[in-house]
Amino acid sequence: MQNFTGTWKMKSSENFDELLKALGVNAMLRKVAVAAASKPHVEIRQNGEHFYIKTSTTVRTTEINFCIGEEFNEETVDGRKCKSLATWETENKIYSKQTLLSGNGPKTFWSRELKGDELILQIIMRDKTECKIKPTI
Repeated sequence: MQNFTGTWKMKSSENFDELLKALGVNAMLRKVAVAAASKPHVEIRQNGEHFYIKTSTTVRTTEINFCIGEEFNEETVDGRKCKSLATWETENKIYSKQTLLSGNGPKTFWSRELKGDELILQIIMRDKTECKIKPTI
């Protein structure tokens, strides 16, 4: 298993606006979100299977604490409250399924994968669109 600990900054982003549009986020909020997400600061601390991830932008800061294989609370990229369950997909990749706490809406997932000196975050909406964000050290 790889150690994800580090501080990461955005290198590139693909399809984030399209993902937000598919999730039903209005044009004005998408514009703000895309601008804010263009330069996030991501801090990851890992101790075995326990993770702390803090993502800071000019608009919003999110923090999640979780253990692989145990449900935890978080919000989807568009702000819906959900329960998530992270599992190892490979020794370099964590995959997390998000289940909404109330209401109906698109099913979303995320993965974080270490490839060399890059951390690749993918936010996926089932059967719709995928967003790849590549923060690097």
